Amino acid sequence: MRLLSYRIRKKAKRHHVSYSFLFMKADGDQLRAITSLIDSGIIRPVVDRVFPFESIKEAMTYVENGRSKGKVIVKVR
Repeated sequence: MRLLSYRIRKKAKRHHVSYSFLFMKADGDQLRAITSLIDSGIIRPVVDRVFPFESIKEAMTYVENGRSKGKVIVKVR
């Protein structure tokens, strides 16, 4: 992992900021807590754009181009 993050660590050092990579795993208790925060309006996700399932390729291109200003959603149903 150290080798993979070399470039970003170098940039961070140049800007005098710290950088660390965290491995995350799904945790049901945390997901339930986050869900309650979203449901109560304490956390409000920013949705940039919603794509239909058939337009996954366009959605990926949109994200890769760095245009999104929030979450990009692919609607399955």
